[in-house]
Amino acid sequence: MVVNNSCPKKFYNHKIVDPDRNVVGHVRVKPSGVLWAPSNAKVWYGVSLEEFARFMEKHGKKQKK
Repeated sequence: MVVNNSCPKKFYNHKIVDPDRNVVGHVRVKPSGVLWAPSNAKVWYGVSLEEFARFMEKHGKKQKK
């Protein structure tokens, strides 16, 4: 008997909203990088995971888990 498997997602989308629940934009996380699209935009802006990691380590605040 053949057992079916599920395929892992190729990306994860996250909707970003302001305090009034208006959509500000979207973040897409992929294995190859991180992308940003402003609200109602038809283009995505992206960086590689290496570029994102360097930016976060330089400019990000340390967080508790």
